[in-house]
Amino acid sequence: MFGYRVPAPDQAMLISGGRRGLKGAPFRVVTGHGKFVLPVFRKTRFLTLAMREAEVEEKCVTRQGITLTVRAVIAFKVGNDVESIVNAGQRFLSDQDQMAILTGRIFAGHLRSIIGSMTVEEIVTERQKLATEVLETSKAEMAKIGLIVDSLQIQSIDDGKTGYIEAMSAPHKAAIQRQAQIAQAQASQASAEAQQEATRKQAEYARQTSIVQAQYSAEVDRAQAEASQAGPLAQAHAQREVLTAQTELAERKAELRQKELIAEVVKPAEAEAERIRLLAMAEAERMKIQAEAAASYDRVALDQKLIEQLPQIVKEASAGLANANVNVLNGTDGLGQLAAGLVGQGLTILDSVKQNLGTSTDSVQSQNGDVRRTSDSGARSGNSRAIGIE
Repeated sequence: MFGYRVPAPDQAMLISGGRRGLKGAPFRVVTGHGKFVLPVFRKTRFLTLAMREAEVEEKCVTRQGITLTVRAVIAFKVGNDVESIVNAGQRFLSDQDQMAILTGRIFAGHLRSIIGSMTVEEIVTERQKLATEVLETSKAEMAKIGLIVDSLQIQSIDDGKTGYIEAMSAPHKAAIQRQAQIAQAQASQASAEAQQEATRKQAEYARQTSIVQAQYSAEVDRAQAEASQAGPLAQAHAQREVLTAQTELAERKAELRQKELIAEVVKPAEAEAERIRLLAMAEAERMKIQAEAAASYDRVALDQKLIEQLPQIVKEASAGLANANVNVLNGTDGLGQLAAGLVGQGLTILDSVKQNLGTSTDSVQSQNGDVRRTSDSGARSGNSRAIGIE
């Protein structure tokens, strides 16, 4: 658009004419956006805000009086704030290249001043300290002209032909050379040791190889000897195996024959003896049973005989009473009681005879139990009535 102006990203647009800028500046500062400028009535100029570089090569005298040539590079630019832009614009807007020249002069003066307070050793070994001090001392002065320094690099320090720096480095060089010589000697020693170790290993390998070859030859000789003896040894071994097998066969035959004899002779004999023993035991048991049966039969027959003779015994007892002088006190009842007493006495005599014979069977007792109990009761009742016999 006609009259509308826009500065570049690394530029500041300065508009003069019309009202004044900040703090009475003769122009207004526009950065980062455009502005409508009336033609003819307003004038626009642009100030660079880009990074710039200044080189310094200055001869400086140290505190020891030694002259050093110092080369340095300064990176600087116009500050981004409005105050820095106004200060830089008023000084460098018409000739912006003057910023690098003025910056180099300022830093050259500060370099001379700071190096004059340091020794060569400090300058050489502490370059960063030198750069930091130069930056700190120049910061206020650079701010007055609207510039800021981003970095200061000391590129080189040269003492000319005095040879001071060279002499200063001589001990270090000697130490380095000594260390290099030591390292070389150590390397040579390590190489010699490695070579000796290699020679030793070769000798050991040759010795091991000779031992292996000797062992191999011995093994071959032994194998050949064993091969030459293999025939007789194998035959003897085979014969021994045959004898062993024959012996085992004979032992097995003997065991088999023993088992056959046991099965054919011993076992049948034992079986026959057992049969005879069992038959004898059975026969003895049979005879015992028969004997017991016969004895029992004889006792029963005797008891039966005695029972059959009991009436006769009673009859004889009664006949004996016929001539006895018997007084019957209670008449007919007394006479019955007397007869019952006689029967009881007969039974008692029968029991005495059986006891003397050593026999007492349940069958006889069961047959005569009722009679014995009756007789006993009659005898007891007869006795209670005072029966007298003379």
